[in-house]
Amino acid sequence: MPGAGKSTIADALKSKGFDKINMGNAVRAEATRRKIDPTGENLGKLMLEIREKNGPGAVAELIKDQIVNSKSDVILIDGVRSIPEVDVLKKFGTVKILAIHASGDTRFGFLTNRKRLDDPENRGEFSKRDSREIGVGMSESIALADETISNNNLTIPQLIDSSYNIIKGWIK
Repeated sequence: MPGAGKSTIADALKSKGFDKINMGNAVRAEATRRKIDPTGENLGKLMLEIREKNGPGAVAELIKDQIVNSKSDVILIDGVRSIPEVDVLKKFGTVKILAIHASGDTRFGFLTNRKRLDDPENRGEFSKRDSREIGVGMSESIALADETISNNNLTIPQLIDSSYNIIKGWIK
C-alpha cells in the first residue's frame, strides 16, 4: 500500500546493482505529458482512466521500454498494483512479488513526512487513496506475494537488509 516503504527499499538497493522502475512515476510522466497538475486526486483519476481505456495491466505497459532498455539482470518494479500488471511484466522475465506491509498509522506517518505533492494531506484523503488502490486489485497482489515483510517497527537499515536477503535468495 502507499507509504509502506517500497520506494525506500528500491532506492537503497540500486547501490547493489539493481535497476529500479517506479510505476507511479510512469503515471506522473503521463500527467506531465498531458499537462495535468500532479496532485494525488489528479494522478488517481489518471491512473483509473489509463486502466479503463487500455485494460487493467495498462500502467505496466507504460514501463515496457524502461524494462527492455535496462542493463540490469534484476529490475525492481516499485508500485505494482494488480495481477494484470504482473501478467504484463511476466512477458519480460521472471517476476517475484515482495509485499511490504505497514499499518495505516505507520503509512500515514511515512507519507506525511515524505511531503510529495501527491501525498494525502489528511486521513480522509489517505483513506480515499487506499480505497482506490484496493479497487484496482492491490489487495490481491499483496495476498499472492511470494514474500512479505512487516514494516511497522523496523529501522530503514533493517527493512533494506531484509529485502535484500529475500531478493538474493530469489536470484540463486
